[in-house]
Amino acid sequence: MKKILLIPDSFKGTMSSARICALMKEAVQDIFPTCETLSIPVADGGEGSVDAFLEAVGGTKEKTVVKNPFFEDMESFYGILNGSDTEKTAVVEMAACAGLPLAAGRLNPRITTTYGAGQLIADALAKGCKKIIIGLGGSATNDAGCGTAAALGVQFFDKNGKSFVPVGGTLKDIARIDTSAIDTRIKHSDFTAMCDIDNPLYGENGAAYIFGPQKGADEAAVRELDAGLRHLAEIVKRDLGIDKADYPGAGAAGGMGYGMLCLLGAQLKMGIETVLDTTGFDRRLANADCVFTGEGKIDSQSLRGKVVIGVARRAKKAGVPVIAVVGDAEKGLDAAYDTGVTAVFSINRLAVPFSEAKKTAEADLSATMRDILRLMRMCEKRTR
Repeated sequence: MKKILLIPDSFKGTMSSARICALMKEAVQDIFPTCETLSIPVADGGEGSVDAFLEAVGGTKEKTVVKNPFFEDMESFYGILNGSDTEKTAVVEMAACAGLPLAAGRLNPRITTTYGAGQLIADALAKGCKKIIIGLGGSATNDAGCGTAAALGVQFFDKNGKSFVPVGGTLKDIARIDTSAIDTRIKHSDFTAMCDIDNPLYGENGAAYIFGPQKGADEAAVRELDAGLRHLAEIVKRDLGIDKADYPGAGAAGGMGYGMLCLLGAQLKMGIETVLDTTGFDRRLANADCVFTGEGKIDSQSLRGKVVIGVARRAKKAGVPVIAVVGDAEKGLDAAYDTGVTAVFSINRLAVPFSEAKKTAEADLSATMRDILRLMRMCEKRTR
């Protein structure tokens, strides 16, 4: 083996993507000491996305004071990635200022805001960033990104002509939207929102019904939030001529996917596709002998285009084999092999419940990697 590429997702509740990369690299260097090993930690758009991109590409973490989910001041951050000065790229986690942990103990999606995310974007624009990647994971909000848009100059008016910053519980009060004062730099920038779900804005499969309860909404609040989202969509269609409430991913992050589409003109892209494009995966893949990827559990959801499958599809085009090292593997994954996955190995060596397996996850991952690499070394020797 001369070159191996490592690009695993995190194992939720046990190991971060960066930690898995470190353990995999250690195993590769143990079995193939002279092998070149490249690591690309994967970010899914939620907490840790900025750090993962910075580790994979390099860059700086920028800190600034913005509003938290309750319009209170807090210090937050975003990343500026290494690259061309004329095409500077920023990575913004909405969770860094509007995430669930920041609302712990007072969850209420009727009053929380994404305003701080707009402030982070504004700071990135002020620093010359022309490409903005926005992670939509882990939100405590249901304002459809109106807070973010308001921080960037979009104005929302009530029936009395008074401007205000809408939150989940006041979306129903929007009587008019005016985008004429939006930050002019937005028109000259490229926005990509990382989104791994395909839920519409409203309805039984929409933002409020599917994700509202985990953010603290009871049945009455869910109905109220859903009605607010429906009302917003009507106003956007009337005032802006945009009808994207049913767009796959519009319901992401309390409807922020919709706000990014309609108010900022962003693209919604699968998280893994954004990672692969931003980190130059295709270029790094050149001359690689194989790719190691993985996730906590590979199942039917994985087949819809999550990390393992996203990586496999790209690698298949280049003719590079892909080995998936996972926490657990569901039955009936034959379709994964058609997408480019060569083999799947579970690190759950004793087939124990997750509550037990997570205690030894790091050791099990290391042992599994070494077993795979020893087999590869033996095969390599026999073909010489």
